[in-house]
Amino acid sequence: MGTSDELHLRFSQSPNPSVQEATSLNHGYYKSDPKITGHFYYFKQKSQSSGNIASHTMTIQDVFFSLSYVLLILSSSTAAASIGVCYGRVANNLLPPPDVVNLLNANGISNVRLFDADPTILQAFSGAAVELMIGVPNENLPDLASGGPDAANQWLQNNIFAHVPANQIRYIAVGNEIFFKDTFYMPFVVPAMRNLQQVLQTLNLSDKIKLSSPHAASILSTPFPPSAGAFDPNILADLHPLLQFLAETGAPLMVNVYPFFSYVNNPNDIPLNYALFNSPPTVQDNGLVYDNLFDATIDAFISAMEKEGFPGIPVAVTETGWPTSGGEAAAPENALTYNGNIIRRASNNIGTPKRPGAGVEVFLFGLFDENEKAGMEYEKHFGLFTNGGVKAYDLNFN
Repeated sequence: MGTSDELHLRFSQSPNPSVQEATSLNHGYYKSDPKITGHFYYFKQKSQSSGNIASHTMTIQDVFFSLSYVLLILSSSTAAASIGVCYGRVANNLLPPPDVVNLLNANGISNVRLFDADPTILQAFSGAAVELMIGVPNENLPDLASGGPDAANQWLQNNIFAHVPANQIRYIAVGNEIFFKDTFYMPFVVPAMRNLQQVLQTLNLSDKIKLSSPHAASILSTPFPPSAGAFDPNILADLHPLLQFLAETGAPLMVNVYPFFSYVNNPNDIPLNYALFNSPPTVQDNGLVYDNLFDATIDAFISAMEKEGFPGIPVAVTETGWPTSGGEAAAPENALTYNGNIIRRASNNIGTPKRPGAGVEVFLFGLFDENEKAGMEYEKHFGLFTNGGVKAYDLNFN
């Protein structure tokens, strides 16, 4: 797990008093809290200098990155980035699945992430005006990787297509947070994806259904400043083929991003308003200005992909949210502020400082509170709705 030094996030005053330049007495990185799977916070590591890291020299590589970004914008739809919700079910008091579908339709929610291919849930969604992301459990990957296209076809037919039409499926999430919490399965991710992709191509579904794998934000070893974003070198041997697959197929890098966890683990160093999108411009990095931790994290992932030679892969946030109770800053008003800003930014294709105008697709976590979830008390209170189907706070999804 490494050492647990003091949190490093520091700012030095820039010539513009409203903007801080990102500096550090160390080379900072996010460290995962073992009690909070898939989330991260800033730690301190030693380095030899501090000072301005905003200097930048234009290189041929920079030009290539810029052209890739332009192509990404030109190839994207003019429609707003989609907004979905995660339908977690670690609870014993949830609405029946048909009532959940009605609740989603009544609130204009048309994109849903399912963490597995439960046939009862899929059958409830069949024919509804909802597009789905369906998860492949981590433990299924070895068989999908070793069994070739035949095993992949059998899994798809038996677990998905037997219960819901293919035209309702937007993504298949192959595993979840494997590169952080289930590293045993890392070598199986891309072989499983390639077998599934071959089946989708045979069925003429590869343009409609995209394959990817959601990652914890802690796969970044260097997330700050955003321009220094870099992946954990220990996972690159398996991550690089995944990035190659995403680039080949036009699928997004899927990441789970929770500024709430960064804040609650380090409230003295990460301002609450910076986590909630309520901050003035706070960090200046290579000429880009950041006023929130969400954008900084997304751009750190983009920088990390650029360093590996993949500048054009889009990013989709497959989990993000804010709890309503159970700990410091866990309150309905903060959840409304955070999720409301997430929705507003996606709806208006605001994008991030590195990719302005390229809206980030998001899935809010989660649909309901989950009273059987392990971990800290606030882990149980991310619900956008009460378990009776009433809004937990007045969030507009449109």
